[in-house]
Order: sequence, then structure tokens, then C-alpha cells
Amino acid sequence: MKKQTRRKFSSAFKAKVALEAIKNQKTLAELSHEFDVHPVMISQWKATFLENMGAAFEKAGESADKGAVDTQELYAQIGQQKVEIEFLKKSFKRLGG
Repeated sequence: MKKQTRRKFSSAFKAKVALEAIKNQKTLAELSHEFDVHPVMISQWKATFLENMGAAFEKAGESADKGAVDTQELYAQIGQQKVEIEFLKKSFKRLGG
């Protein structure tokens, strides 16, 4: 018995199917039969498409989620480095520097 592997769809195909589902010109059953994809998958792709529609109009540097920097972590690193620098300065003076 041969083990069946999952089919993998390209993002372009998913977008095409999701767009057809958004148009509401055909039912999910018709789209499922036409594209040979389960109706639940079409619904999921449609929901994902609608969630991420705004990303198409963002400029390269505008993305808030991708470029988000944890400022608390950076301040903690700065504080740690200041402590280390002061320790090294004192050690250097003790050694005769």
C-alpha cells in the first residue's frame, strides 16, 4: 500500500482560489469541485486572505510587526554593559593602569 503525501499549493494558487471565494459568484461546493480542494481549505484561505489584505498596501519600512524592537531588552543590555565597563575600569586601575 502506497502512503499518500499531502498536496502543497503555491501561494499564487491559494490567492486565486481565495479571490474567487470572495467574489461570491460560485458556492464553496462549486469552487471545491472546480479547483479540487476541500471547502474547509477554501474557507481558511479566504479568511487568511482577508486578514492580510492590508499588507499589500504597506510600504517596505512601515511594517510594525516585523521591525518591532523590544526596548526593555535593549535597556537591560545597556545597563549590563555599563556595569561591566565600570568593573573593568576599576580592575584596570588596581592593576596599575
